[in-house]
Amino acid sequence: MSAWESVSLETRRPQGTGHWARRVVAAAMLVSLLVGALGGFLAGGAVAYVMARVAGGVSAPTPAQGISVLPATQPTTETTRPVLPTPLPVPQEGPLTVADVVQRVGPAVVTVINQLQTQPNPWTQEAPQASGSGVLVDPRGYIVTNYHVVEGAAKLTVIFHDGTNRPARLIGHDYPFSDLAVIQVEGEGYPSAVLGNSDDLLVGETVVAIGSALGDFRNTVTTGVVSGLGRTLKVSEDVSMEGMIQTDAAINHGNSGGPLVNLRGEVIGINTAIIRGSGLSGDVAEGLGFAIPSNTVRYVVEQLIARGKVVRPYLGIRSITVNRSLAAYYDLPVDHGVYVREVIPDTPAAQAGIRQGDIITAIGGLTIDEDHPLINVLSHFETGQRVQVELNRNGQTLQVEVTLGERP
Repeated sequence: MSAWESVSLETRRPQGTGHWARRVVAAAMLVSLLVGALGGFLAGGAVAYVMARVAGGVSAPTPAQGISVLPATQPTTETTRPVLPTPLPVPQEGPLTVADVVQRVGPAVVTVINQLQTQPNPWTQEAPQASGSGVLVDPRGYIVTNYHVVEGAAKLTVIFHDGTNRPARLIGHDYPFSDLAVIQVEGEGYPSAVLGNSDDLLVGETVVAIGSALGDFRNTVTTGVVSGLGRTLKVSEDVSMEGMIQTDAAINHGNSGGPLVNLRGEVIGINTAIIRGSGLSGDVAEGLGFAIPSNTVRYVVEQLIARGKVVRPYLGIRSITVNRSLAAYYDLPVDHGVYVREVIPDTPAAQAGIRQGDIITAIGGLTIDEDHPLINVLSHFETGQRVQVELNRNGQTLQVEVTLGERP
């Protein structure tokens, strides 16, 4: 059993609003998803989320309410590669000190205030809001943050390192494939951080986390090491966060979307999740923080800036994840994969002859199961790529060839 097999989601959004809050209530129900568009289910809440292992205890750095209150490397497209600054050379004098890192990166770290699209407080008539962190990655005002920080926003405001603030607009997000979004403030010449190469990270390497802890404590700096690489967090029945960087640098609510930085002064991750403990055993965990690696961030951000979306492969089905319990209850011929509830007309799945009632067990030789959800398996391929899809139809194993489309 995977260490993260029992992780589920619980939002802490004001008034329990938003589709994540509603989804948690139905966590025990079968989840249908549109592969490619795939409904919505990646790690993140409306503005804040908490990952809880069954009964609670596993959390993400959730932006607290109010002012007092973030896969494997993918290739960068040639058309968007020049968008982001190139990594700086290693200083000849050796690694920077933590203070040097903060001097270099700190001015690019911002607080993101999200005024939610919900009814105002009936007593104060103030609209509920939450906050997280972000980091400028382009002098033209482009800021990368977590999607759950900006989700459901009626209005976004960015507070800069010096305390000044400006309105921001959402450029795009990669939900549900990753918990990343890009926002922009008007103007040019902003201090921007450099995205390093997360593939060069070593376990034990010193890292620095910068962000707005609890919203009140802007520009908070904590240090730690890279505790592990390539971690997978199973956050729901149908999605896992893959390739995560594990760190013991203190990450608190409000740090979502802030940078994890190496001693070259390069951003090597976007802080996204923390684990507080196990709801099963009652054990309390400390120093378990997780960040999206910078190579994934670069791939997503460059496409969002260039296109406003990330090109993702598309199959064209609505499905239910099959596990042992479901297979036993319905006497299914296999105990893993996805059961096809519906084939969307005029999609790659329809053109390949996939039918309602089929159980897709593998794509391109990659098995689909609880630890490797369909959305994650699809992310290993590109649009236009021809792949072999293995499926079970009425107890017989079949192979069909599918040319993956582009997610609408």
